[in-house]
Amino acid sequence: MTPCDRNPHVDGDTRATEDSSLRLEHGDIHVCQDGPRDAPALLLIHGTATSNRSWDALVPLLTTSHRVVRIDLPGHGRSAEPVGRGYEIPEQARTLGTALDRLRVEHAMVVGHSSGGYPATALAEQRPDLVTALALINTGPGMDAFIAPETTAFDPAQWPPTDDQIRRFASTGFREGFHVPQDLVDELRGMTYHSVAAAMRASIAYLNQQPLPERLATLGKPLQVIFGDQDRRWRPSSAADYRVVPKAQIELLPGSGHTPILEDPPRTAALLLAFAERHAAHAPEET
Repeated sequence: MTPCDRNPHVDGDTRATEDSSLRLEHGDIHVCQDGPRDAPALLLIHGTATSNRSWDALVPLLTTSHRVVRIDLPGHGRSAEPVGRGYEIPEQARTLGTALDRLRVEHAMVVGHSSGGYPATALAEQRPDLVTALALINTGPGMDAFIAPETTAFDPAQWPPTDDQIRRFASTGFREGFHVPQDLVDELRGMTYHSVAAAMRASIAYLNQQPLPERLATLGKPLQVIFGDQDRRWRPSSAADYRVVPKAQIELLPGSGHTPILEDPPRTAALLLAFAERHAAHAPEET
């Protein structure tokens, strides 16, 4: 996988990658944009302990018809740790909303992978005018669906962890035998222990406050749920919990684990594009 360029290309191509940093009140936020800038917007939100680079394999499959916006959550990737603000999910959502306002994105379909589905949902709760539809990829619906890991958590006294420690931790994030990309190993090791631990606690607190399907059922937004049937972090059968959301579209990907955006980009992209096309007619027109 290759990272975004540090600066926009200057050849006038509106499909070129634009890599930028937004100076926000509580810390700089790293943004990567691809695809035609006048196309319908897709916001991709990564999970805990990773960054926008987890979407690299998927982005080229989406940009033929969409403006793809990727934002590193606070304390992740190249975004700064939040100053004077915590990692709580509503705070993360407010940061995302502010960033989209700065980018002049008025409407977007929001896609969250894993715990990225929580700020995606919180953004829809806070900004129903902005979020036209939601797609959640292997996002656990509630803590009762969580599969407790066999390995212990990282030791803050031995931070940063070694490659081997990270690979053991990350292994359940993929189907059995999938090689954890070195780029993702390097990015997790570059984070602070505080960022990793605080982001995980924030996700758990958000779910404990109210399970995700209950939140989504009241929003009235089109919902797509994609789950790899070999997920080793959340029970794949828990995807059915989202059926309480009216007209929710639930898809299981045979042979995929927790991260189909890397394990099976073509099938994942095909599902997202079909869902986006199906609901494009219901999205508000840009003014």
